[in-house]
Amino acid sequence: MEEMEIVGQIVGGKTAKILIREKSGKKIELGDLLVVEENGALIILQVYDLAYGSQIPQSMRELIAGLKLEGYGTELTFLEPQLRNYVIAEVKAIARVEGNDVRIPKSLPSFFSPLRHVTEKDLSFLTKPPNPVYIGKVRSGSKVLNVDVFLNGVDVFTHHIVIPATTGRGKSNLVKVMLWSILDQPDFGVLVLDPHDEYYGRHGKGLKDHPKAKENLLYYSSTPLAGTNTLIVNLRSIMPWHFQGIVSFTDAQWDAIRRYHNTFHEQWIENIVRGTEINGVAPRTLEVLQRKLDNVLGVYLDDAGNIQCRNRVFSETAGTTTTRDIANALEAGKKVIVDTSKLSDEAELLIGSIVASEIFYRYQSYKSEGKLDEKPVVSIVIEEAPRVLGGDVLASLGENIYSTIAREGRKFKVGLIAITQLISLIPKTILANMNTKIILGNEIAVERRAVIDSAAQDLSEDDRTIASLDKGEAIISSSFTKFAVPVQIPLFEKYIEGSEKKSREEVVFVG
Repeated sequence: MEEMEIVGQIVGGKTAKILIREKSGKKIELGDLLVVEENGALIILQVYDLAYGSQIPQSMRELIAGLKLEGYGTELTFLEPQLRNYVIAEVKAIARVEGNDVRIPKSLPSFFSPLRHVTEKDLSFLTKPPNPVYIGKVRSGSKVLNVDVFLNGVDVFTHHIVIPATTGRGKSNLVKVMLWSILDQPDFGVLVLDPHDEYYGRHGKGLKDHPKAKENLLYYSSTPLAGTNTLIVNLRSIMPWHFQGIVSFTDAQWDAIRRYHNTFHEQWIENIVRGTEINGVAPRTLEVLQRKLDNVLGVYLDDAGNIQCRNRVFSETAGTTTTRDIANALEAGKKVIVDTSKLSDEAELLIGSIVASEIFYRYQSYKSEGKLDEKPVVSIVIEEAPRVLGGDVLASLGENIYSTIAREGRKFKVGLIAITQLISLIPKTILANMNTKIILGNEIAVERRAVIDSAAQDLSEDDRTIASLDKGEAIISSSFTKFAVPVQIPLFEKYIEGSEKKSREEVVFVG
């Protein structure tokens, strides 16, 4: 078989930089997985750099090339060019496999060992775990093998996932594939704050098309579709601490907010909007708070003295059970998409803060009562994560519920799926708690360095590999994988076609 043929041979190097001479006529690619067979074990190596090699001095090569380019020697050639000129691949050993035992290699492969491309049989140890979350298929360079890659959802969701990449590399596509694969599993509740209204499938294929969507998927929107839920949050369900780390208030404004809350309790926002004066709050401060609540919530007092909402999401009378309903659904292992495309950033994050706080403090109580083990993991998908996890944001606005979950959530089975273009803005102390990184392509050197520095495996030599990742190509670096696994993520539309076809075949087979 072609894939079993020798493609190169070890000619030198050291532990993290093994040198391989490419065989003439074969092509070794950046990111290729190669295999050495040794004493009944397989050593899997990964290519991270390529270079030209030659037995002919550089000056002589330049002379010959110049003569040919200038027309002095069109027939000039090198003696036995396939022997004198070649490609050298720099590789690192990433796994030693003996049966189903996979370990980090502690020794070098034998000198002059021949190498071949990895095959599907070599990766038989990549089995389907409990609570599987589908990511894609194993990729070797640009070649995709028919080996599915799953992660254990309980592990990775509890310990947080970060998905870093530049625009257009398939971050949202990846999340849709992951959510589709777990939509029928009750072990995870997932809240998706969707600022682009792209997950449900309002204008095309989406999670709504899953066979179990009716039972397991809820969709909230200010412009709901038939059979879905209207997103209305009652003002009385909003507490002052929900704004913490989300909206900027001065010390005097925070003091005024506390006074209103202590005086009017759940009706504190309504009384600020109505301009009710209380002792200790200057009229000027009250006016500023009214403007800020208008900017964030879109609430104002009309000429008739009624509280109105510009975006129709916040209400004085309706939506009294919305927060509780969403939290109950998450606790029941359902997936909830909240369409925030019509809202400002602050309003979107505030709604997320309200629900996240509700579920986080519930789960804290369950832990103290000894009931936490009975509950599903809850994960919150947050786009452009530096808006709440960025170092500058935390320094200027203080801690928020999202950063609290990032640091402490794993103790209470509450996690984050943080999507970002600028992972470098997230502090290392938070990144250190995010144990799974699904790394897509990134041309920005400082962002690649931030990814490499916080990865679960040593990716110090993978800078060029990450830069070369095409759309849909990724590297999984996780505390729950034996090595950094290169994957090809399927296009969501193709993936669900395959899932639907498989379901039909299973039905026919059972019949």
